[in-house]
Amino acid sequence: MTYESGMVPIGDARKRFNVRFYIVAMIFLVFDVEIVFLYPWATIFARHVHNDSPGDGLILLMEMVAFIVILLVAYFYAWGKGVFRWD
Repeated sequence: MTYESGMVPIGDARKRFNVRFYIVAMIFLVFDVEIVFLYPWATIFARHVHNDSPGDGLILLMEMVAFIVILLVAYFYAWGKGVFRWD
């Protein structure tokens, strides 16, 4: 018999999990990667705004807004499909 953390194991170790756990984990990773992209963009954006090139700053801002809107559409689609309901 296996020994685990000083406790006698109860039940089978090969339980099936609902696929929603994995979908929520993937959505979390997508938003985590989004944050990784926001940091370099913020430094470039700040540099363009301070160098008196408002045209470049506006283009960078619109690109990031489009990126975030695409991610929000995917988030609301998953929400509408009921991915975040745990019943």
